[in-house]
Amino acid sequence: MRKFIATALIAAVAMPVMVPAASAQSQREVRRERQDLREEQRELRDARRYGDRRDVRREQRDVREERREYRDAVQDRNRRWGDNDWRTYRGTHRGVYARGGWRAPFRYQGFRAGVRIAPTYYGSRYFIADPWRYRLPPAGRYQRWVRHYDDVLLVDTRRGVVVRVYRNFYW
Repeated sequence: MRKFIATALIAAVAMPVMVPAASAQSQREVRRERQDLREEQRELRDARRYGDRRDVRREQRDVREERREYRDAVQDRNRRWGDNDWRTYRGTHRGVYARGGWRAPFRYQGFRAGVRIAPTYYGSRYFIADPWRYRLPPAGRYQRWVRHYDDVLLVDTRRGVVVRVYRNFYW
C-alpha cells in the first residue's frame, strides 16, 4: 500500500513538469527560426549595400521564405497550445475550474487585448502559478497569467499591457 501511495505522489509531482518540457521544445524552435530570419535580413542588408540586383532579389526571396517558416513555427506552437485544448479539458474536468471563494478588492472590469492596466491587477496575489493545470498556453518572457474574477488575462508585466483574454474561464 505504501508503494502505491508513494508512486501516486511521485506521479502527481512529476506530471506538471512534463507539460512545460514540450513547450520548451517548441519555444526553442521558434527562437531558432527567429534567429534564422534575422540572419537572412542581415544578408539582405549586405546585398543591398555591396551586391548587384540579382543578389538583392535572391536575398529578398530568402527573407520571404524565412518569414514564412518563422510564421509556421509560431502557428505550430500556438496550435499545440491552442484555445481548444483548455476548452475541451474544461468540459470534462469541471472541478478544476470551479470558482471557489475568490474575491478582489476592486470591481470587475472587462479588459480586452491591448489595454494597459495598473500593476495592482496583475500583482502576485492574482498570479496563476500553475497555468498547465488549466491547460493554458505557456506565458512568454515577461508575461504571466492573471486571474481577474472569472476571466484569465495574459499580461506583459514590463508594460502592463493585456496580451490575451479568456472570458468566463472559471465556472
